[in-house]
Amino acid sequence: MKVLVLGAGLAGIPAAYYLARDGHEVTVIDRQPEAAMETSFANGSLLCQGHSYPWASPAAPGILAKSLFRNDQALRIAPRLDPRLWSWLFKFLCECPRARANQHAATRLRLASYSQAVMREVVQDTRIEFFHTDKGLLYVYRTQHCMDEGLRQMRVLEQAGLPIEVVSSARVAQLEPALKPIASRLVGGVFVPSDGTGDARLFTVELARACAARGVNFMYNTQVLGLDIERNEVRAVSTSKGVIAADAIIVAMGAYSSILLRRYGVNIDVFPVKGYSMTVPIRRPEEAPTLGGLDEDNLLAFSVLGNRLRLTATAEFTGYDMRLSRDDFRYMTQAAKDLFPTLCDYTQAELWCGLRPATPDGNPLFGPTQIRNLFLNTGHGSQGWTMACGSGKITADLVAGRTPDIDMSGLLYQ
Repeated sequence: MKVLVLGAGLAGIPAAYYLARDGHEVTVIDRQPEAAMETSFANGSLLCQGHSYPWASPAAPGILAKSLFRNDQALRIAPRLDPRLWSWLFKFLCECPRARANQHAATRLRLASYSQAVMREVVQDTRIEFFHTDKGLLYVYRTQHCMDEGLRQMRVLEQAGLPIEVVSSARVAQLEPALKPIASRLVGGVFVPSDGTGDARLFTVELARACAARGVNFMYNTQVLGLDIERNEVRAVSTSKGVIAADAIIVAMGAYSSILLRRYGVNIDVFPVKGYSMTVPIRRPEEAPTLGGLDEDNLLAFSVLGNRLRLTATAEFTGYDMRLSRDDFRYMTQAAKDLFPTLCDYTQAELWCGLRPATPDGNPLFGPTQIRNLFLNTGHGSQGWTMACGSGKITADLVAGRTPDIDMSGLLYQ
């Protein structure tokens, strides 16, 4: 079949890889000049099954309420007159009761765990390099309250099959000597040995090159203008470079997927959640951490990518607003300096923001829509990197009419 993949990010490129492996004639379309130039560009770089508990949790309503008066909250609302934002937030709040959050956590972990196994297959096949480490991740806590809530969530994941090790602050310092200077200010942590780190953008770019070498066609600098639908069947995509016909079309456009699809009656609850990152040159490599992790009280993620430290924090509900200012990074910079005071020159930080494609329950959406030959691979939220390869293989399976390797309950578009 001739298959079009709309989007050259962490969702689209692994899908193109597996579709090409199935023997399809694959074309990837993206408005940017190369792969991974939007949400996949500078994310947290954590491959984190241990972060499978969804944002929609019992603690989320209180955090969001505080954010209306304080700008130091990990989840923030920027109030605006946008009916879609408030509709999405209402659905998000409906998913926050603990029983529902626990259920969604197990679903997310199932996909995250599967995806990590699939990634190993992809890396073995392509031999691409992307500053990958698989030594585990540390989730550290500064207050007993935060650790109690963190452990409650981690125990849910443990019951769903995730190996974890609850550690003391002294053990944190043993596992990661770079945290020894602040160990006395920690109450403990959780070590997840199956987790790791890697440069998501580099992975995506290198996998796109591998796909191109295997015959995948890439149309960069190409705007998707609309879909050509006849008798409830999609036949082609209208682009800034003409009409491209196809037998199947995969929508992997992140937070922009819903904008395209709602014009054709395909209504998906995917909304942008703005995330911020800093990439900072390391000036004292001897002090650099060897593990990635999260400072859970500040929801600050950290990872080392070669000679750079990647830091991410904050999930902001602000629609499609891509503006940023240095003030947006003040809280993140303070938390980073507290964690690694002398490691980096924070005045040289590269600042970035991106729009995570989030669903209210935290579960991505896959599979065929009510329009024949039109498929979804979107809505991965904060775990797009962790879920990328598994999502690509699932997408290829669904296009081929095969049953995916994992239980798809809670993941298929209804």
